[in-house]
Amino acid sequence: MPLDVLLVVLLAALVHALWNALLRSATDKIQSSLLIVCGAAVLSLLLLPFIPAPDAASWPYLLASGLIHVGYYTLLALSYRNSALSIAYPVMRGTAPVITALSAVLVLNEFPSSGAWLGIALICLGVLLLAGTAWGQWQTASISFALGNAAVIAAYTLIDGQGARLSGQPLSYTAWVFILTAVFMLVYIRLKRYSIRTLLVGPPIWRTAGLGGLGTLAAYSMVLWAMTHAPIATVAALRETSIVFAALLGVLFLHEHLSRWRWLAVALVCAGAMVIKLI
Repeated sequence: MPLDVLLVVLLAALVHALWNALLRSATDKIQSSLLIVCGAAVLSLLLLPFIPAPDAASWPYLLASGLIHVGYYTLLALSYRNSALSIAYPVMRGTAPVITALSAVLVLNEFPSSGAWLGIALICLGVLLLAGTAWGQWQTASISFALGNAAVIAAYTLIDGQGARLSGQPLSYTAWVFILTAVFMLVYIRLKRYSIRTLLVGPPIWRTAGLGGLGTLAAYSMVLWAMTHAPIATVAALRETSIVFAALLGVLFLHEHLSRWRWLAVALVCAGAMVIKLI
C-alpha cells in the first residue's frame, strides 16, 4: 500500500473514533445519531455544486448503502446506551471481519486461508476476553446490538467499496450516501413516531451536527478514496486501528478504565482484524 494511502486510512480511523466518542458522550444517542447524519448531509449538499455526479452504474449501490446506513446509525446509538465506548466499539469494529469471513463460507462457498482463520480465532478470543472483563458493566442487549452492527458494517463495506469504484468519483459517492441516509433516517424516525422537531433542537445541536457530521463525512470519504487506490480488504483491515484510538479516547476523555486484560483484549481484536484481511 502506498504511504499516502496508508496515512489517509490511519487519519480516517482516528477521525472515526473521535466522532464515535462524541456520540458515546451524548445524553440522547438517537438524537445525536440523527444530528450527525443530518450534519453530514448538509455538508454534502454544499459540496454537490463543486463535484461531478457519480456514474449511473453506482446508483443501485447508493440506494442500498443509504438504507443499510439507517440500520448502522440506529444500532450504533442503541449499542452506546449502556456500553462503554471501549467495550462496544471494539466489538462492533473487531467482529465485522469475522462475519465477513463466515458469510463467504456459507454464501459464496469461499473458504478462508489458514491465516484468515487465525485472525478469526484472535478476534473471538479478544471479544470473549473483553466481555469477560466487563461482566456486570454492560447489558446483554447492548452487546447484541454491537454484534448486529458488526454484520451491518461488513455489508456496507462491501457495498460501498464496489460502489465507490463504479462511481468514478469517491467524494461524490460518499456525499450522496449521506444525503440518502439522512432522507431515509428522517422517514424512519417519523415512522417510529419520534418528534423530529424535538430531536433536531437542543443546546448541543450545532456541536453534534457540525463536528459529528464533518467527522463522519471526512472519515468515510477518506476510506472510500483509499479503496479506489488499494484493495478493499487491506483498507478495511487498516481502518480497524480505530479500535485502538477509541480505547484511548475512552480512557482520556470519557474517564473509562482499561485494565491490563482489557488492553490485551483490544490488542487481540485489532491484531485479528489485521490478520484476517492481510494474510
